[in-house]
Amino acid sequence: MQLLDGKKIASEIRKELKEKIDVLKSQSKSVPGLVAILVGENPASQIYVASKSKACEEIGMKTKVEKFPSTLSEKELISIIDKYNSDNEYHGILVQLPLPKHINENKIIESISPKKDVDGFHPMSVGNLVIGKETFVSCTPAGIQELLKRYYINTRGKHVVVVGRSNIVGKPIANLMLQKNDYANSIVTVCHSAASDISYYTRQADILIAAIGQPEMIKGDMVKEGVVVVDVGINRIEDKTSSKGYRIVGDVAFDEVSAKASFITPVPGGVGPMTIAMLLSNTFKAYKLYGE
Repeated sequence: MQLLDGKKIASEIRKELKEKIDVLKSQSKSVPGLVAILVGENPASQIYVASKSKACEEIGMKTKVEKFPSTLSEKELISIIDKYNSDNEYHGILVQLPLPKHINENKIIESISPKKDVDGFHPMSVGNLVIGKETFVSCTPAGIQELLKRYYINTRGKHVVVVGRSNIVGKPIANLMLQKNDYANSIVTVCHSAASDISYYTRQADILIAAIGQPEMIKGDMVKEGVVVVDVGINRIEDKTSSKGYRIVGDVAFDEVSAKASFITPVPGGVGPMTIAMLLSNTFKAYKLYGE
């Protein structure tokens, strides 16, 4: 069994991007810019935005965090986004989700210019992904594919089973792995809570991608020998032996499944760091396509 070390690969990606940005600076050129918009006081969202902003700063990317109270109206938020749509200093716009309940998330996502949709959530980005056109791919699926690529895992004709159908992970990674591209071109099955027996599908997986949000749901008897496992889950469970009173686990029972897997992501340190690395990569891509 070999770990798919997302922390290591993400560090390599950040280093590569920093080198490119250093060259831009040496030539007195502008650099990629990312603005993050945070509405409300959600503690997890504050942590996520801070970590993304810090990652930008570390590689020399221009970054700005706009914080607003939860009372901000939908109309006001769209007006703020419109301002950044036409701001040439910022090539990526990230609106941290979830938003307060009085704001329609779909409307907000659609108000971001597709040229600055570095989260890959805009319907135009999603549509381009489905039909196989060049586009911004949402960061977690892009990170998963990049992990497979950097560990030289053969995906052509392999059976990829995705557990979960969210718009952020399940659906886009299924579409990504279907494409007739390198490190894709797979046979893809998507299974979810409507399945009477999810293990029927997971046991068939050459590559299993778990994104269900249920701690340690995938057990050792639910996978076959030699499977490649990508665990997207981040779940907090009670642990009285820990000083924090909890520990973080994935959607996969790591000890059981790793005994049968050829490759597996750890939690934490697997997919999470890759998500931020691909956000930086998408922002650099936006800069190269539309901002130079």
